[in-house]
Amino acid sequence: MALTALPRTLPRSRPSLGRVLLFGGLFGYFLLPMVAVVLYSFATRWTANILPDGYTLDWWISAVTDSAVREAFGTTLILATLTALLDIVLVVPAAYWSRVRNRRIRTFIEVSAAIPFALPYIVIAFGLLQFAGIVTPGIQGTFPLLLLGHTAIAFPFMYWAVDGAMSAAGIERLSEAAEACGASPYQIIRRVVLPNIVPGIVSGALLSFATSFGEFAMVQTLARGVYTIPIWSAGEIRSYSGDAGAFNRLAAVTVVSFLVLFVLSGIVVYRNRGQIVRLLPSVANSEGRPTA
Repeated sequence: MALTALPRTLPRSRPSLGRVLLFGGLFGYFLLPMVAVVLYSFATRWTANILPDGYTLDWWISAVTDSAVREAFGTTLILATLTALLDIVLVVPAAYWSRVRNRRIRTFIEVSAAIPFALPYIVIAFGLLQFAGIVTPGIQGTFPLLLLGHTAIAFPFMYWAVDGAMSAAGIERLSEAAEACGASPYQIIRRVVLPNIVPGIVSGALLSFATSFGEFAMVQTLARGVYTIPIWSAGEIRSYSGDAGAFNRLAAVTVVSFLVLFVLSGIVVYRNRGQIVRLLPSVANSEGRPTA
């Protein structure tokens, strides 16, 4: 009795109508508002029609040539970058120490990471302002105090990303193996821990950057003299009645801010694609795969 040969590959199943409608609806839900913002940034007028009455580059030129926008954008980028870097410096040693060296402090760190989710940012900012007034009154209303505030509210995003990467990599086991081989704590962190948690660090840095980039309450409470994009945006909204192009310039700057975060997100996805957990740097081949 002859047996028919089975196909080497199974036919791909077609996506169901419900799945197409679900993801299509989600795609439209997230995409349409952004498309509307882009169109508004080029619109001369937008009245009763589904599309603008006309298009112009005047709002983009006005936003790009505005020294206040450039100052706010530069300050925001510096603040967000420093926030991400400071969180990396604080979180990586703390997460490693709580997992490997002293598990008793893990509860304290996790509670600290939950506080920004439990309290409004304005409450945290006011507490920092009062604390700084008692301990170091000289930094009240300054950029360093604002940086500390942004680091505090972005701490959970960095911590959970790094802690999850450490859990996936089995940092405890890797540290014990490296220590048994005579590695010092510095060598363990530099050559064992960091190479295995790079995806978590990159993802946490992006979340910290995005959190700082769009934060408004902290700036208003801690350092009103620091001029960031959210502060500039609030000023444009307040000036709408006296400036007909305020919302158009705001739309243009919003598009640029979105593109910055979108490009960074794309870099993170590209950087973390196909990442696998390496056992030790010395046992990985040229393709980054553990050898047998």
